[in-house]
Amino acid sequence: MEERRLTFIVVPDGDLETRTYAIPYRRLKIALVAGLGVIVLVGVVVASWFPVAAQASRVPALVRELEDLEGERARVVELAQTLAEVEAQYERVREMLGADAPAPGAALELPPLRSGVGAPDSSNPGALSWPLPVAGFITRSQEKSPRQGEHPGLDIAVPAETQIRAAAAGVVEEATQDEVYGNYVLIDHGSGLETLYGHASRVLVRPGDRVARGQLIALAGSTGRSSAPHLHFEVRKEGQAVDPLQFVRQP
Repeated sequence: MEERRLTFIVVPDGDLETRTYAIPYRRLKIALVAGLGVIVLVGVVVASWFPVAAQASRVPALVRELEDLEGERARVVELAQTLAEVEAQYERVREMLGADAPAPGAALELPPLRSGVGAPDSSNPGALSWPLPVAGFITRSQEKSPRQGEHPGLDIAVPAETQIRAAAAGVVEEATQDEVYGNYVLIDHGSGLETLYGHASRVLVRPGDRVARGQLIALAGSTGRSSAPHLHFEVRKEGQAVDPLQFVRQP
């Protein structure tokens, strides 16, 4: 039986001779199947290319993000090193300032003064005693600069619970607290002279108490507007803050 064919007759323009092409149906089916296969394959390739292209487009952003993370990591390492240095300096300051604070509940005992600590300056008739049994470390002095802001006294860094002493004999005017000084004591020494002791953890006197020079009146702390244990010590003359270093000498 003769195989069925599909015949194409081609008539060229201006030429009377025609050309005839006969394609067997079997080959035509094979060509159609192959064409469909190619179309499907191209479709699969194109469909799979889009997700790959989308992922590839994210590569530059991921590279930048990785670089940012590396930069953050480097900054964290730098901050950790800085923190370690600060902690080491803090420990050195603690060693310089003296022993650690007494355990909670321990009896309060006034330690003996170190040589020269707490004694008034004999060369200054109006001198006050150093208000601590240790020299401490002056972290900020009196300032009246518009740029730095006003700071009316001395900030003396000491360990928490360090004993605070009255700089001279007088009468306790105030023994209370506020949001700036925290727990504080204000003593009137007469002749318009007053001293103030701020940021205490505990106040051990009451308004109206008479105190002697060097008497224990409070314990150092970090109450009020404070970031670390210290004593804020002010000297006031006729109600105005004056430089405490005119009246007291740090040992």
